[in-house]
Amino acid sequence: MEESKTFSNNQDLALSPLERNELYPVFLKLHNLKVLIVGGGNVGLEKLSFLLKSSPNADVEVVAPRFLSELEVLAQKHPSVQLTYKKFNRWMLRKRHMVIACTDDLKVNKRVYDLSRKRYLICNIADTPPLCDYYLGGIVTKGNVKIAISTNGKSPTTAKRLREFFEEIIPDDINKMVENLNEYRKTLKGDFEEKVQKMNEITEALKNKE
Repeated sequence: MEESKTFSNNQDLALSPLERNELYPVFLKLHNLKVLIVGGGNVGLEKLSFLLKSSPNADVEVVAPRFLSELEVLAQKHPSVQLTYKKFNRWMLRKRHMVIACTDDLKVNKRVYDLSRKRYLICNIADTPPLCDYYLGGIVTKGNVKIAISTNGKSPTTAKRLREFFEEIIPDDINKMVENLNEYRKTLKGDFEEKVQKMNEITEALKNKE
């Protein structure tokens, strides 16, 4: 198993930067961060829906002169979402952590990106990979278990199909197993390395399960 893992990693490193996915995945606590979405149309609705599906209490402000009625309805269901009926201006980037721009005006989107970069904010310009510091990939959620899928911005459809695949094969009771392992971990004695070794032993069956 270790040999095949090493081979796989070496094989990946042999790929050119254009062929290799060098993104670093993280799981953000969006209820602790300030998110700004610029755009109130169909794409804005899609981005907001995506964030709230995983993080229902995400702290989000959506800015646009007008909003789709569906987006307004969605915001009403989430007290942590604020709609601001104004055109974007640079002061809206104050006290933000991440930004999404998805207006139908490319100049506005580019301005949002440039201003975000000056403030060292991570920014995503919808459907424009060169102007993205991060991507919103496919996500599989089963209780406390969450898997993020990225195709490096190349094929959202592939990410969607992989999400459907993992949703089907990951058992629905996996969350119960995670909760049980968490309780077991609390009972373990010894230093960090000893605890890791014991947890590795008890979860070894997962790796070898066919």
